[in-house]
Amino acid sequence: MRRLIICEKNHAAQRIAFILSNYTQKRRSVSGVPVYEFDRDGDEYTVLGLRGHVVILDYPKKYNDWDSISPKDLIYAKPEKKVDASAARIMNVFKDLVATMDEVVIATDYDREGELIGVEALEQTSFKKISRRAKFSALTKGEIERAFSELTDIDYRLASAAETRQHIDLVWGAALTRFISLASGQLGKDFLSVGRVQSPTLALIVAREKEIKEFVPIPYWTVSANLKKDEEFRASHSNGSFDNKDKAQMAVSNAKKVKTAKVKNASEKENTEYPPAPFNTTAFLAEATKRGLSASQAMKIAEDLYTDGYISYPRTDNTVYPISLNLKSILEKLKKSEFAAEAEEILAQESIRPSRGKKSTTDHPPIHPVDAAKKQDLKGNRWDVYELVTRRFLATVAPPCISKKTIVNLDIGGEPFISEGYEIILPGWRKYYPFFRVNEVKLPTLLEGDQAQVQKIMVTEKETQPSARYTQGTLIQEMERRGLGTKSTRHETIQKLYDRRFAKGVKIEPTESGTAVVAALEDHVRLHDEYKITDVKMTSHLENEMDLIAQGDRVLADVVEESQDMLDDIMTVLEKNKKEIGDDIRKALRAQHNLGDCPECGEGQLLEIRMRDGRSFIGCSKYPECRRTYPLPSGMLVLATDQKCDVCGAPKMKYVTKGQPPMIVCVDPACASAKKERYVGKCPDCGNDLMAIQSKKGKRFAGCSNYPKCKKVYPLPQMGKIVPSDEPCDACGSPIIKVWNQKGKPPWVLCINMDCPKKEKKKAAKKS
Repeated sequence: MRRLIICEKNHAAQRIAFILSNYTQKRRSVSGVPVYEFDRDGDEYTVLGLRGHVVILDYPKKYNDWDSISPKDLIYAKPEKKVDASAARIMNVFKDLVATMDEVVIATDYDREGELIGVEALEQTSFKKISRRAKFSALTKGEIERAFSELTDIDYRLASAAETRQHIDLVWGAALTRFISLASGQLGKDFLSVGRVQSPTLALIVAREKEIKEFVPIPYWTVSANLKKDEEFRASHSNGSFDNKDKAQMAVSNAKKVKTAKVKNASEKENTEYPPAPFNTTAFLAEATKRGLSASQAMKIAEDLYTDGYISYPRTDNTVYPISLNLKSILEKLKKSEFAAEAEEILAQESIRPSRGKKSTTDHPPIHPVDAAKKQDLKGNRWDVYELVTRRFLATVAPPCISKKTIVNLDIGGEPFISEGYEIILPGWRKYYPFFRVNEVKLPTLLEGDQAQVQKIMVTEKETQPSARYTQGTLIQEMERRGLGTKSTRHETIQKLYDRRFAKGVKIEPTESGTAVVAALEDHVRLHDEYKITDVKMTSHLENEMDLIAQGDRVLADVVEESQDMLDDIMTVLEKNKKEIGDDIRKALRAQHNLGDCPECGEGQLLEIRMRDGRSFIGCSKYPECRRTYPLPSGMLVLATDQKCDVCGAPKMKYVTKGQPPMIVCVDPACASAKKERYVGKCPDCGNDLMAIQSKKGKRFAGCSNYPKCKKVYPLPQMGKIVPSDEPCDACGSPIIKVWNQKGKPPWVLCINMDCPKKEKKKAAKKS
């Protein structure tokens, strides 16, 4: 029998071929497309990797004319399926191979999108023979062998649910984006993106920002005491806080009347702190974003680690390890990793009882390591993600943490005070998962009737605080709670908000245009009490409908028609308020692009201007009367500030680059203050200044300020703050710099010349 296995990508195809052939596969190129072939148990196998969705859903070309086709015309227009031009060669090879096969096995990722990728590829052929499905959660030998020994039927309902999402998102995104862009005059590359999930998510960010700005802080007062018995400790007034300053001062006055505090009673209690739940996608992304990664970066790295066979499939809702998962086997593998000592300790337990979360599904297990890796195998963020996943797994199979809580009630001048201590007795799982910070507070031994010396009584005025801004991690958690998007799409939705400049910052703030789009939709588009365009109800309702399709309780056509009718009602209201919506958004965009007063003419405003090729610069609004311009660097986030340069009067901008501390610098690169911030050292060729420069791709390098007369350049470390030392290298004359990467650690001192003779000597010494 001749079998064709189709995978989602070439990397996965290569790995599956390796496993099933026991590394005896042969690779050949068919029209430039890699194909893997081998024999197994008397059958001939061919493995082909696709490139994700090879078929795209889009409108016919006639609907691309924004001038003649209104947004409302898109609602009931019928999209067409066509092979993606970039995948045409792969599909031609696929069709030729299918024609010679007796069976096709879909081995794409087992979820909605993966099922659709396989089904849509098959639908482009006339194949009528046997089609099967291989379900696996890790690209390991055991998992792949099991999957191919237990082939199942293709789940067409699951694929239909994914296709429904494609259809609905296309219609909503195209119609709403076209309307908002036309209404506001933002066309071409400056179009404004609106979407079924994107807009309610943006509305959450805007609502949180509004809550913060409208928050009225309420003052309150706390009273505390510094005490001593053998060693110092602190106690707080048992009231917690006072809403009246006079009452707080009265408590302070009473407490100050005495020199000793009397222990009324003291108690100790041991607590069992159970391990955290295993990682599902949402929990993983929430923790990864705390480590400094964006949600989309973390997911991309996790997908790569999965394809490389290091971790299990990273798109899962499950927080309960299935009984079939051999936890001890995973720990045995980890004995060959950097976590060998930890794995040995956990294996030494009499039994392993993993923690359990609240969600249990049957598609994929929680995210866990499936093979050993060492730090030299995985560089940079890849290791960080692998370590996070591995440490979480170790924590889930480790024993509980045992802690001791001490509560001491005291009397100071008739006022009740309380002191609480917390100590870890046995770290348990905390030893393996240090990412949950804990502050231990040790108290001296205090018994009923003991006395402690009063050293100081203090009153502190505080204010209530508003809710914190979302981070990418907390926003993903909120999206899940509200039913917005899926585990596979939430991180992509958030990234779109950044890419479309609707959101900014690590602690997410809406931009003026993001706020304006939400305000315009909320103020001018109200259907009825049940649904509105920025409300999560409409989106979560459609999400539930797609779940029902996967379960076989609804069909694509009915759900798509329901969504079209919803959108038709929305567009009717939008059209009635088109002018007001456009005016509101244009006003906000002007404010967003306004970077301050022009120091040249004093009349115009400095605006960020985007060119057709995507590059941006700063120019005066009084152009052509005033031709003042400033360049904007590529590869970094540029934010306006309220500050002006003390040297030249131009605005100061905040430049944010991954791996480097934000810099607030004069926007004029020729200004002495800006040069000082970017100075690296002296050029050894001409003696002029070497300046830190950002390339178009965001890479940092040092270039001579005398360019183009002097073209001296050096690569620079991409992470950390660079501080010039003003010392030339004694071997080559290039500048010596200090690179600060982590707080509390000494800087990395190096010569910036990659070809420095000293470095060559070190390399030669290592080789020998």
